[in-house]
Amino acid sequence: MKLFPRELPPTAGLPIQASDFFPGGGDLVDILAAQLGTPPLQLTCSGTHALLIALRTLRQRAPRRDTVILPAYTCPLVPIAVHSLGLRVQLCDTRPGHFDFDPGQLARLADARTLAILPTHLGGRIADVELACEVAHAAGAWVIEDAAQALGARVGNNSVGLRGDIGFFSLAAGKGLSLHEGGLLVSGDDDLRHALAAHADAHVRFSLRWELLRCVQLLGLAACYRPSLLSLVYGNALRSALRRGDVEDAVGDVFPLQIPQHRVSRWRQNVGAHAARRLPAFLQASRLRALQLRVQLAQVPGVEVVDGLPGTGGTWPMLMLLLPSQRARDAALDALWSRGLGVSRMFVHALPDYAYLQGVVPATPVPHARDFAARMLTLGNSAWQTPQDTATLLAALPRALA
Repeated sequence: MKLFPRELPPTAGLPIQASDFFPGGGDLVDILAAQLGTPPLQLTCSGTHALLIALRTLRQRAPRRDTVILPAYTCPLVPIAVHSLGLRVQLCDTRPGHFDFDPGQLARLADARTLAILPTHLGGRIADVELACEVAHAAGAWVIEDAAQALGARVGNNSVGLRGDIGFFSLAAGKGLSLHEGGLLVSGDDDLRHALAAHADAHVRFSLRWELLRCVQLLGLAACYRPSLLSLVYGNALRSALRRGDVEDAVGDVFPLQIPQHRVSRWRQNVGAHAARRLPAFLQASRLRALQLRVQLAQVPGVEVVDGLPGTGGTWPMLMLLLPSQRARDAALDALWSRGLGVSRMFVHALPDYAYLQGVVPATPVPHARDFAARMLTLGNSAWQTPQDTATLLAALPRALA
């Protein structure tokens, strides 16, 4: 048995090259704004930190509004961020078999207490932001687009993050371009954009401790983000957690309730700037791989590839598959999850079902979100996936469904 067996990542991240550590990368946010066609971007230490800045800025404008409406199936960090500011988490169930808001329930939930609604572009697939804007603006609230997993996604010729009032992206490991941890804030509203920047200037400080840690982690990511070494930092820990039966740890769903908030060093920005120049070509190659795999998956009866808003493309850091039942999904995971093929789960539960989020998330009945969590698995979209890897995946899925 190999100490470090070959391992594919669960999401398609842009590999860091040795040349990215040379000086002269340029200005990261200027490069990305030019690529995406957005107004000036604001760099943060994480996507969650970007959300905190957005919520604080909006709360200053509407201090009597205290409720943030989230989809019931999303990253646990989102309600943690909302709760950490003393705001009220309001969950909206998803549409059947999907991650986006249930339109009827969303319209019923928005009221005079609503501060913001957060549509989420999950897995690079595009959510219905227009629906969220219609509901939010009718209630006097704002829309914050959670595009953490959708850097580079577009609707028509426009980047996501601009259809709502504020948008944010993640630069975490595995999220396309990565600083190991980082985030971006954007707004098409000049007044809001200046307010977001002013808030960060006034309240965000540099932390040597956090930056040293993130620099070491970025070096480790650069060294180990490859099939020959990824098991060292990801695969072996995954298999250990699965042997213990700790699925939340295997997925990485347990987060601290304290969120780091600090400035990103120039050194990490320079690394990201070098890598960002390869991002458009990387995203295009990822789209082509995903579309090819999607055609092959369409030949497997009972497997549905989850898509976003009709007529949109988005990005493809992974493919989300919906199987006919939890039993079939679990059978597929039993056959594939520990084999280093990039198979995983997005988030283990709908938000009310995380024990450690009691007191953060209300105990709301969300049957569609629970069903989605129970039947969904993800396939990585790595450039390192070989035809043999794909054949193994396509052979295992029909057996699980049987």
